[in-house]
Amino acid sequence: MDGISEQILSILHTNGRASFSEIGRQVGLSTNAVAARVRRLEATGVIIGYSAVLGTEIPEHVNGIEAFIDVRLTPERDSEAFLTWTRSVRQIIDAVHVTGPYDYLLRIRTADTATLDRLLRLLKREGGAAQTQTRLALRPFAG
Repeated sequence: MDGISEQILSILHTNGRASFSEIGRQVGLSTNAVAARVRRLEATGVIIGYSAVLGTEIPEHVNGIEAFIDVRLTPERDSEAFLTWTRSVRQIIDAVHVTGPYDYLLRIRTADTATLDRLLRLLKREGGAAQTQTRLALRPFAG
């Protein structure tokens, strides 16, 4: 995936209803070229659906905090059960099983530091995390 496809994904993540022509103006492609790229992203499973953000939810992707959390599980916590559990927590964008001193690397997005604190407590209380290490994303890759 190249930088233009990543820009398209970013635009659609912010506004899933953005038209192909609107996206094209922002990324410097024709409407047809954007449509072809979006169809390819859908066909390959990069885009798996579109959803509405309800008015009662905080739009974390607009004003929120993005962070990476290293998680070491307790010895009794099953790795697959943890992975399944992460899918039920909306702030967790991605969970990757990794090598090294930690078991998983989570990419998360929260509305604010108070929500991040609640998520860290939840990871230990319900997720089975014995230890966590959090790194905040300061700025996105600008390709």
